[in-house]
Amino acid sequence: MGKVSEVYRQRVAEGRIEPDPAQISVLPHLDRVLDDIAATPAPEKRSAWRVFLGVGSPPPPAPAAKGLYLWGGVGRGKSMLMDLLAEAATVPARRVHFHEFMQEIQAGLNRARQRGDQDTVRPVALEVAARVRLLCFDEMQITDIADAMIVGRLFQVLLEQGVVIVTTSNRVPEDLYKHGLNRQLFLPFIDLIRQRLEVVCLDSPVDHRQGRLTGGQVWFCPADAAAKAAMDVIWDDLTGGAAGEPRRIEVGGRSFTLPLFAGGAGRSGFWDLCGKPLGPADYLALSRGVQVLMIDGIPRLSASNYNEAKRFVTLIDALYEAKVRLIASGADQPEQLYNEGEGSFEFERTASRLREMQDAGWGGGSSQP
Repeated sequence: MGKVSEVYRQRVAEGRIEPDPAQISVLPHLDRVLDDIAATPAPEKRSAWRVFLGVGSPPPPAPAAKGLYLWGGVGRGKSMLMDLLAEAATVPARRVHFHEFMQEIQAGLNRARQRGDQDTVRPVALEVAARVRLLCFDEMQITDIADAMIVGRLFQVLLEQGVVIVTTSNRVPEDLYKHGLNRQLFLPFIDLIRQRLEVVCLDSPVDHRQGRLTGGQVWFCPADAAAKAAMDVIWDDLTGGAAGEPRRIEVGGRSFTLPLFAGGAGRSGFWDLCGKPLGPADYLALSRGVQVLMIDGIPRLSASNYNEAKRFVTLIDALYEAKVRLIASGADQPEQLYNEGEGSFEFERTASRLREMQDAGWGGGSSQP
């Protein structure tokens, strides 16, 4: 279609979207991105294979089309608007969760190191630029020192190559990687965002996820004997009475074990998944291997179990993106699991996603704002 505003109006007419004034106010900015791309000549690009071989001289810097940094509170519809943008685009576009993209970049950097490349970031960025003109990142958040050191250089090369970047975040750019290790090295990236991306706040008072009606109970608290008994009943129903067996999940030459798996459903205790040194790649592999995941015994989260809490946030992000149905028992309701201390701000998004994932229509590839 070429216009995000047209797709939005169509969804409203079909009853698939409730019109929101704050979302509507952002539509001209999204349309502007597509208009700018259409008005800017496509840059000269080498094929990914020629990039790999280093054949030919690099193309000149591409004309600049300004991207977009859309930030705001959880549940305001940022991800939904991102989906509409990718759908309306008429140029090669990719919409990807930031965690997943950075895992791909890390894998590419490892290949570049094995080749002995001096600048490992540039060839990886050139491979991405050879495939897409519009790159849409959902949920940008920088919490890892490795990502913080890579992302600035990565974006610089992508932008030089004429890739237009649109990203969503819960934070204003100046709050990215806040209080992070060696944050002063990250500050030029914030300047780059301000220079090359239009920063727009989606300032809606409505959390659309909270407004959904929940279906059958899939979150049990407290995580006591009664909760376990209720979870056992659901497990028996999902698996047809099968006890389930451990399932080994392979990730990049290593593996970890999901304690129980049967009939497309997995089950694990919190500590089995979050008390071990697992990361985004592991959770992405897990989310691709199950249709339903049951997690027993999610504790209260705080500074005392910060690493486990951080892994839990990453796990929920992976399950959410893959539309995996989640059934869990926890020490309290999602909004009350992590109320204070470092990481509590980021957990607001996780709590909102946990609430959304309780909706009866969640999972199985269903479309969610």
